[in-house]
Amino acid sequence: MDVAERAGGSRWVVSQIERGEIGRMSLDTLEHVASALEMRVDVIARWRGGDLDRLVNARHSALHERVARHLSSIGGWLLAPEVSFSVFGERGVIDILAWHPASRSLLVIELKTEIVDVQETVGTLDRKRRLAGRIAKERGWDASTVSVWLIVAEGTANRRRVAGHRTMLRAAMPLDGWSMRRWLRRPGGHPVAGLSLWANGGGRDTKWSLAARKRVRIPRA
Repeated sequence: MDVAERAGGSRWVVSQIERGEIGRMSLDTLEHVASALEMRVDVIARWRGGDLDRLVNARHSALHERVARHLSSIGGWLLAPEVSFSVFGERGVIDILAWHPASRSLLVIELKTEIVDVQETVGTLDRKRRLAGRIAKERGWDASTVSVWLIVAEGTANRRRVAGHRTMLRAAMPLDGWSMRRWLRRPGGHPVAGLSLWANGGGRDTKWSLAARKRVRIPRA
Protein backbone atom coordinates (compact mmCIF):
# COMPACT_ATOMS: atom_id res chain seq x y z
CA MET A 1 0.00 0.00 0.00
CA ASP A 2 1.51 3.37 -1.03
CA VAL A 3 1.61 6.63 0.93
CA ALA A 4 -1.48 8.07 -0.75
CA GLU A 5 -3.64 5.10 0.26
CA ARG A 6 -2.39 5.10 3.84
CA ALA A 7 -3.03 8.84 4.11
CA GLY A 8 -6.47 8.55 2.53
CA GLY A 9 -5.57 11.03 -0.20
CA SER A 10 -4.54 11.19 -3.82
CA ARG A 11 -1.19 10.42 -5.39
CA TRP A 12 -1.27 13.88 -6.97
CA VAL A 13 -1.29 15.49 -3.47
CA VAL A 14 1.62 13.30 -2.32
CA SER A 15 3.50 14.17 -5.49
CA GLN A 16 3.04 17.89 -4.82
CA ILE A 17 4.34 17.49 -1.29
CA GLU A 18 7.37 15.61 -2.55
CA ARG A 19 8.11 18.53 -4.89
CA GLY A 20 7.69 21.03 -2.04
CA GLU A 21 4.56 22.60 -3.58
CA ILE A 22 2.48 22.91 -0.40
CA GLY A 23 1.53 26.58 -0.51
CA ARG A 24 -2.24 26.02 -0.84
CA MET A 25 -2.50 22.78 1.11
CA SER A 26 -4.28 22.63 4.43
CA LEU A 27 -2.42 21.69 7.58
CA ASP A 28 -4.83 18.79 7.99
CA THR A 29 -3.71 17.33 4.64
CA LEU A 30 -0.05 17.66 5.53
CA GLU A 31 -0.61 15.98 8.89
CA HIS A 32 -2.38 13.02 7.27
CA VAL A 33 0.45 12.44 4.82
CA ALA A 34 3.07 12.88 7.53
CA SER A 35 1.25 10.41 9.77
CA ALA A 36 1.29 7.83 6.99
CA LEU A 37 5.07 8.20 6.91
CA GLU A 38 5.25 8.05 10.73
CA MET A 39 6.32 11.68 10.79
CA ARG A 40 5.08 14.71 12.71
CA VAL A 41 4.38 18.21 11.44
CA ASP A 42 5.40 21.02 13.80
CA VAL A 43 4.23 24.57 13.12
CA ILE A 44 6.39 27.37 14.53
CA ALA A 45 4.77 30.81 14.70
CA ARG A 46 7.13 33.66 13.92
CA TRP A 47 6.60 37.35 14.49
CA ARG A 48 8.54 39.84 12.35
CA GLY A 49 11.36 37.37 11.89
CA GLY A 50 11.65 36.32 15.53
CA ASP A 51 10.13 33.47 17.46
CA LEU A 52 6.76 34.30 18.97
CA ASP A 53 7.72 32.78 22.32
CA ARG A 54 10.59 35.27 22.52
CA LEU A 55 8.09 38.13 22.30
CA VAL A 56 5.80 36.48 24.87
CA ASN A 57 8.73 36.03 27.24
CA ALA A 58 9.71 39.66 26.76
CA ARG A 59 6.24 40.84 27.73
CA HIS A 60 6.18 38.50 30.71
CA SER A 61 9.57 39.76 31.84
CA ALA A 62 8.44 43.38 31.52
CA LEU A 63 5.34 42.68 33.61
CA HIS A 64 7.48 40.83 36.16
CA GLU A 65 9.85 43.79 36.43
CA ARG A 66 7.08 46.32 37.00
CA VAL A 67 5.36 44.25 39.68
CA ALA A 68 8.67 43.59 41.45
CA ARG A 69 9.51 47.29 41.28
CA HIS A 70 6.17 48.14 42.89
CA LEU A 71 6.69 45.70 45.75
CA SER A 72 10.20 47.01 46.31
CA SER A 73 8.87 50.56 46.54
CA ILE A 74 6.50 49.52 49.33
CA GLY A 75 9.29 47.92 51.37
CA GLY A 76 9.19 45.09 53.87
CA TRP A 77 8.83 42.36 51.23
CA LEU A 78 11.42 39.81 50.13
CA LEU A 79 10.97 38.55 46.58
CA ALA A 80 11.91 35.21 45.04
CA PRO A 81 11.36 35.20 41.25
CA GLU A 82 10.61 32.15 39.14
CA VAL A 83 10.48 29.63 41.98
CA SER A 84 10.31 26.11 40.56
CA PHE A 85 8.91 23.32 42.71
CA SER A 86 8.27 19.60 42.73
CA VAL A 87 6.12 18.39 45.61
CA PHE A 88 4.73 14.85 45.60
CA GLY A 89 4.92 14.76 41.81
CA GLU A 90 3.26 18.16 41.37
CA ARG A 91 5.57 20.45 39.40
CA GLY A 92 5.43 24.03 38.33
CA VAL A 93 6.87 27.52 38.64
CA ILE A 94 5.68 30.38 40.84
CA ASP A 95 6.26 33.67 39.02
CA ILE A 96 6.92 35.63 42.21
CA LEU A 97 6.97 34.27 45.75
CA ALA A 98 6.83 37.23 48.14
CA TRP A 99 7.58 37.02 51.87
CA HIS A 100 6.76 39.62 54.54
CA PRO A 101 8.83 38.65 57.61
CA ALA A 102 7.20 41.11 60.02
CA SER A 103 3.73 39.60 59.58
CA ARG A 104 4.87 36.14 58.38
CA SER A 105 2.68 36.63 55.32
CA LEU A 106 3.40 34.69 52.15
CA LEU A 107 2.10 35.89 48.79
CA VAL A 108 1.95 33.85 45.59
CA ILE A 109 1.87 36.10 42.53
CA GLU A 110 0.78 34.73 39.16
CA LEU A 111 1.52 36.90 36.10
CA LYS A 112 -0.45 36.61 32.87
CA THR A 113 0.12 38.58 29.69
CA GLU A 114 -2.78 36.66 28.17
CA ILE A 115 -5.57 34.56 29.67
CA VAL A 116 -6.27 31.54 27.48
CA ASP A 117 -8.10 29.12 29.78
CA VAL A 118 -9.75 30.76 32.80
CA GLN A 119 -10.54 27.53 34.61
CA GLU A 120 -6.99 26.24 34.19
CA THR A 121 -5.61 29.56 35.46
CA VAL A 122 -7.76 29.42 38.60
CA GLY A 123 -6.95 25.75 39.19
CA THR A 124 -3.19 26.28 38.74
CA LEU A 125 -3.18 29.22 41.13
CA ASP A 126 -5.13 27.25 43.74
CA ARG A 127 -2.59 24.41 43.47
CA LYS A 128 0.30 26.81 43.98
CA ARG A 129 -1.42 28.33 47.02
CA ARG A 130 -1.89 24.87 48.50
CA LEU A 131 1.80 24.00 48.06
CA ALA A 132 3.29 27.43 48.77
CA GLY A 133 3.73 26.93 52.52
CA ARG A 134 5.85 23.82 51.99
CA ILE A 135 7.82 25.53 49.22
CA ALA A 136 8.50 28.56 51.42
CA LYS A 137 9.78 26.43 54.30
CA GLU A 138 12.62 25.26 52.08
CA ARG A 139 13.77 28.90 52.15
CA GLY A 140 13.34 29.21 55.89
CA TRP A 141 10.09 31.12 55.58
CA ASP A 142 7.55 29.83 58.10
CA ALA A 143 4.32 31.45 56.93
CA SER A 144 1.25 31.99 59.09
CA THR A 145 -0.91 32.91 56.05
CA VAL A 146 -0.70 32.25 52.32
CA SER A 147 -2.34 34.72 49.95
CA VAL A 148 -2.54 34.84 46.16
CA TRP A 149 -2.60 37.62 43.60
CA LEU A 150 -3.40 37.09 39.93
CA ILE A 151 -2.07 39.98 37.84
CA VAL A 152 -3.25 40.21 34.24
CA ALA A 153 -1.73 42.64 31.75
CA GLU A 154 -4.11 45.41 30.75
CA GLY A 155 -5.51 44.92 27.25
CA THR A 156 -8.81 44.80 25.38
CA ALA A 157 -8.84 41.00 24.95
CA ASN A 158 -7.86 40.36 28.58
CA ARG A 159 -10.42 42.83 29.84
CA ARG A 160 -13.16 41.06 27.87
CA ARG A 161 -12.03 37.64 29.07
CA VAL A 162 -12.06 38.77 32.70
CA ALA A 163 -15.47 40.41 32.28
CA GLY A 164 -16.87 37.29 30.63
CA HIS A 165 -15.84 35.15 33.64
CA ARG A 166 -16.27 37.80 36.33
CA THR A 167 -18.49 35.70 38.60
CA MET A 168 -16.11 32.74 38.76
CA LEU A 169 -12.98 34.87 38.99
CA ARG A 170 -14.30 37.13 41.73
CA ALA A 171 -15.55 34.14 43.70
CA ALA A 172 -12.00 32.77 43.71
CA MET A 173 -10.24 36.16 44.03
CA PRO A 174 -12.59 38.77 45.54
CA LEU A 175 -10.13 41.64 46.04
CA ASP A 176 -9.38 44.10 43.24
CA GLY A 177 -6.09 45.82 42.49
CA TRP A 178 -6.63 48.78 44.81
CA SER A 179 -7.56 46.49 47.72
CA MET A 180 -4.48 44.35 47.10
CA ARG A 181 -2.21 47.40 47.07
CA ARG A 182 -3.62 48.52 50.43
CA TRP A 183 -3.14 45.04 51.84
CA LEU A 184 0.47 44.96 50.66
CA ARG A 185 1.25 47.93 52.90
CA ARG A 186 -0.29 46.30 55.95
CA PRO A 187 -0.43 42.51 55.43
CA GLY A 188 -1.35 40.03 58.12
CA GLY A 189 -4.46 38.62 59.68
CA HIS A 190 -6.50 36.54 57.29
CA PRO A 191 -5.18 35.36 53.91
CA VAL A 192 -6.47 37.22 50.87
CA ALA A 193 -6.92 36.54 47.18
CA GLY A 194 -6.99 39.24 44.54
CA LEU A 195 -7.22 39.82 40.82
CA SER A 196 -6.15 42.98 39.03
CA LEU A 197 -5.44 44.27 35.55
CA TRP A 198 -2.00 45.85 35.43
CA ALA A 199 -1.74 48.90 33.21
CA ASN A 200 1.38 49.68 31.18
CA GLY A 201 2.30 52.58 33.41
CA GLY A 202 4.50 55.49 32.42
CA GLY A 203 7.95 55.64 30.95
CA ARG A 204 9.48 55.42 27.51
CA ASP A 205 7.71 52.14 26.70
CA THR A 206 4.17 53.27 27.51
CA LYS A 207 2.96 52.51 23.97
CA TRP A 208 4.38 48.98 24.13
CA SER A 209 1.57 46.84 25.48
CA LEU A 210 2.26 44.21 28.12
CA ALA A 211 -0.72 42.22 26.88
CA ALA A 212 -0.47 39.91 23.89
CA ARG A 213 -1.86 41.37 20.69
CA LYS A 214 -4.51 39.47 18.76
CA ARG A 215 -4.17 41.16 15.38
CA VAL A 216 -1.21 40.62 13.08
CA ARG A 217 -0.55 43.07 10.24
CA ILE A 218 1.91 42.24 7.50
CA PRO A 219 3.95 45.35 6.65
CA ARG A 220 3.62 46.56 3.08
CA ALA A 221 6.60 46.29 0.79
